[in-house]
Amino acid sequence: MKFVSWNVNGIRACVKKGFLDYFHEVDADIFCIQESKLQEGQIELELEGYHQFWNYALKKGYSGTAVFTKKKPLSVKYGVGENETEEEGRIITLEFENFYLVNVYTPNSQRDLARLAYRLEWEDKLLEYLHELDQNKPVIYCGDLNVAHNEIDLRNPKSNDGNSGFTTEERGKMTRLLDSGFVDSFRYVYPDAEGAYTWWSYMSKVRERNIGWRIDYFIVSEKLKDAINSAQIHCDVMGSDHCPVVLETKLFI
Repeated sequence: MKFVSWNVNGIRACVKKGFLDYFHEVDADIFCIQESKLQEGQIELELEGYHQFWNYALKKGYSGTAVFTKKKPLSVKYGVGENETEEEGRIITLEFENFYLVNVYTPNSQRDLARLAYRLEWEDKLLEYLHELDQNKPVIYCGDLNVAHNEIDLRNPKSNDGNSGFTTEERGKMTRLLDSGFVDSFRYVYPDAEGAYTWWSYMSKVRERNIGWRIDYFIVSEKLKDAINSAQIHCDVMGSDHCPVVLETKLFI
């Protein structure tokens, strides 16, 4: 099975920049997007052979997630029960016979860290939710998780220390998750790879010079680590300030 995750930073804009060309070329079994930035009825994607599941934010032009899957899931859940999460359209869980797929757009702590406390509370609830799922069957957790875990995961760690996405608190929550029975698939395959980023500022020539952050992930239950065939970052794919990340596995559905 091939999984793809991409923060498209507005699906309507991304479609105009080649989204569908990439979508058909990559031919994923399950394709997840974050930051769709639209409400129901604002786009009609013709994705033949795929079931579509959308979680829209109530706020117009904000947040939102979607999953496109060739195989119809056994069940679909939106959010984890807390009202704000559901209002912002940040989580979709699809249940399949052998695993859960959890697509997430993690809240940004904001430049002044005004939302850090909420973000940390979010992480606690999500960890509990992932463990509840994992007790039943393995989990594939993906999306824009808005954190560079270690110094190797961003170009300028010293100057960004304490900034949103690279605070001690946010990094600690990721460490806690990985220490509790989950695996960062990219680091599992490439533990020492440098310059492997998934997001770049829109500032002039930043992406061209590869001054980026790795904040988009496929994280899997530890019991699935031996099923990982490859983990890829498609950094040459344009259309957003993020690029797609890809996980290929031995799983079947």
